[in-house]
Amino acid sequence: MSPHGHTDPRWFAGNEPFSDATEMFIRPDHYVFRMLYSRGIPLEALGVPRRDGSVPDDDPRKAWRFLAGNYHLFRGTPSAYWLNYVFRFVFGMEEQLSAETADHYYDTIAAALSRDEFRPRALFDRFNIEVLATTESPIDALEHHRTIRDSGWGGRVITAFRPDPVVDPDFDGFAQNLDALSDVTGLDCRNYDEYLHALRLRREFFRSMGATSTDHGHPTAATADLGSGDARALFDRISGGGASPGDAELFRAHMLVVMAGMSLEDGLVMQIHPGSCRNHNTRVFEEYGRDKGADIPTRTDYVNDLRPLLDRFGNENDLTVIVFTLDESSYSRELAPLAGHYPILKLGPPWWFHDSPEGMLRMRRATHETAGFYNLAGFNDDTRAFLSIPARHDMARRMDCVHLAELVASHRLDEDAAAELIVDLSYKLAKDAYKL
Repeated sequence: MSPHGHTDPRWFAGNEPFSDATEMFIRPDHYVFRMLYSRGIPLEALGVPRRDGSVPDDDPRKAWRFLAGNYHLFRGTPSAYWLNYVFRFVFGMEEQLSAETADHYYDTIAAALSRDEFRPRALFDRFNIEVLATTESPIDALEHHRTIRDSGWGGRVITAFRPDPVVDPDFDGFAQNLDALSDVTGLDCRNYDEYLHALRLRREFFRSMGATSTDHGHPTAATADLGSGDARALFDRISGGGASPGDAELFRAHMLVVMAGMSLEDGLVMQIHPGSCRNHNTRVFEEYGRDKGADIPTRTDYVNDLRPLLDRFGNENDLTVIVFTLDESSYSRELAPLAGHYPILKLGPPWWFHDSPEGMLRMRRATHETAGFYNLAGFNDDTRAFLSIPARHDMARRMDCVHLAELVASHRLDEDAAAELIVDLSYKLAKDAYKL
């Protein structure tokens, strides 16, 4: 089950061969190029496109050699685990990637990619993926998903509704995105009531294209339940371009509550991914745009920030809100107790910087005694790198087995219960949480 991620749906729509190793392993994966950048290798040398789409140094073999010659930088990291898994089990490469083996790797991978069994749909089937969710903006036409659906292929690739571009006033191009939403829906999205109606229409369209969830990547977990008059006045300031930073945060907080209400209406599972100071490196953001490895975790207050949403909807049995964190200190102090009480809350798996062996074990040890295992949303790989999906699931299952084995060995869990739990943690919890 891959119920949340950021792979490109055009891969499965067109089913064209992947071009080369750099296109597969470096350019889509900020885990990889952020490490190389941290050691002084410029993004242009890795073939990462600039904001305007240009690629000053478009030599994929040269970029691959940068990775291979600096592969020692990844020792002990999850990226090395994932890459080594793919090199060995997908491409049959036994020797270590290095400067000396760089061209051998590149050519072997290129030869494999020329074969039909390495096209995206064939790999999807080989990886035994039951369902894979991508993530799109409300103003996305979902043409690639339509192509997939109309192609007759049996692979289940669905979308997820990510409204950040039109609900976060600090999102790059927010005003233009509102106008684009107006164009898509035929409504005036500078008018608050029509704006809300437009969001409902887009949610319904996404549902018709297979979506079962929404995804919200706000800087904080702040929520606010504003009255209609205050909400309209706030939106007028926001849409008119005269909002203060406080207005922007209040509007995001209000829209999380609005979106929770819409999820109660239409059944879409709600995911909240707060706590990332995105695009921290101003120069990289200005030159290369979003999602270029410069996002940094921040402290997050869930107890107070989520309370307005929980006061409004926390006791509903027909609403599911999956909460993620980059602030590990909140697991035992806040999130496990909250999820162990409120019916709507489930804990998402360790995310981003904590999607690692130690991060997974820390999360399990901090939460299972208070929240139990069945207030978890199972595992999702949350990746842009398609070939890392089986590697990420392999890592998660191994760490869950480690944790369950410790409980069995210390006589805190029966072995029969552990055998059931590993299936639940690997498969059933995600299938249930995301209504798949």
